[in-house]
Amino acid sequence: MKRSSAASIGLLLPKFILSMRQSNMVTRKIPSSGELLPAIGLGSWITFNVGDSEDELFPMRNVLRAFVDAGGRVIDSSPMYGRSEKVIGRLAAELNITDKLWIATKVWTSGEKSGKTQIENSKEYFRKWPSLLQVHNLQDVKTHLRTLRSLKDQGSIKYIGITHYLDSEHDALAALVKSEKLDFIQVNLSIRNRSAENYLIPLAADRGVGVIINKPFESGALFPTISNTSLPAWSNEWGISTWAAYFLKYIISNKNITCAIPATSQESHLKENMAACLEPLPDDAARKKMADYFAKNTR
Repeated sequence: MKRSSAASIGLLLPKFILSMRQSNMVTRKIPSSGELLPAIGLGSWITFNVGDSEDELFPMRNVLRAFVDAGGRVIDSSPMYGRSEKVIGRLAAELNITDKLWIATKVWTSGEKSGKTQIENSKEYFRKWPSLLQVHNLQDVKTHLRTLRSLKDQGSIKYIGITHYLDSEHDALAALVKSEKLDFIQVNLSIRNRSAENYLIPLAADRGVGVIINKPFESGALFPTISNTSLPAWSNEWGISTWAAYFLKYIISNKNITCAIPATSQESHLKENMAACLEPLPDDAARKKMADYFAKNTR
C-alpha cells in the first residue's frame, strides 16, 4: 500500500495489513538510554476522566485498543486528570495490554509525603510502575525530583522528568534542564505556537534530554482556524491526508522531539493521529513550507 494512502481508509484495514504499515512507523531513541519509542503517543487530559458506566467506558476502551493495534505505546496521564489513571489502568487490564503500554504519569501536589502517596496511588491504578514519572507543571519541583531520583536509583522507575504547558514557563524549564539530570521534559508546541523550538528544545537535545510534546492541537483550537481550507496538494508527498496528520507530522519531523501526545475520545481521530506516525516525514524545507501555508490560510 502506498504511504500516501488516506488515514481514514488505511487504518480501517485488517490487523495483518496494519502490522505491515507499522514497519514504516516513526520511532525515536530516548537520549539517556537508546530505548526506542513511537513518535506519536496518547494523552489523557479530559478524555479518560470518565465514570464507571459502560456508556462512558466503551469509547475509551475502543480508543485504547485502536492505539495499541496501530503500534502505539506511550500513554501520558496525571493525578490532575481526575479518574484518568484509574480508567486507563482498568481498561488496559481488561484488554490484556498493560505490559504493552509505556506509561508516563506525574506528581501534582506539594510536600514529600503527599507526593509519595500520589506515586503509590498511580502504581496501584496502572497495576505496575510507570516507565516515566514527571513533576507536573513544576509544582514543588525540587522536593519531588529528590523522590523521583531515589525511585530511579532503586530501579523502580526508568525515567524522570518535568512538565509545563505555558510559554511563560519555558525559561524555568530551561533552567532545570541545565541544573538537574533529567531524562525528559514535556512542553507545549504546535504549528502555530513554535516558541519552544527556538531555544528550549535544542537545549534539551544538547543536554541529552528527551522531549514530549503536549497540546499539539492546542486542545483542539487549531482545527477551527483552518475551517474549510483544503490541504495543499504537495502535502500528499509526505503521506498527509488529514489536518491532524499535517499538524502532527510538522511536530515529529523535528528530530529533537521524542514523542507527541495528542488526546482524543474518538476512535476515528485516534486512527488519524496514529497515521501521522508513518514515514515519510517532511524535511526542513517542507516544514517551513507547512508553517507558511498554515499561517497564510488561517483566520
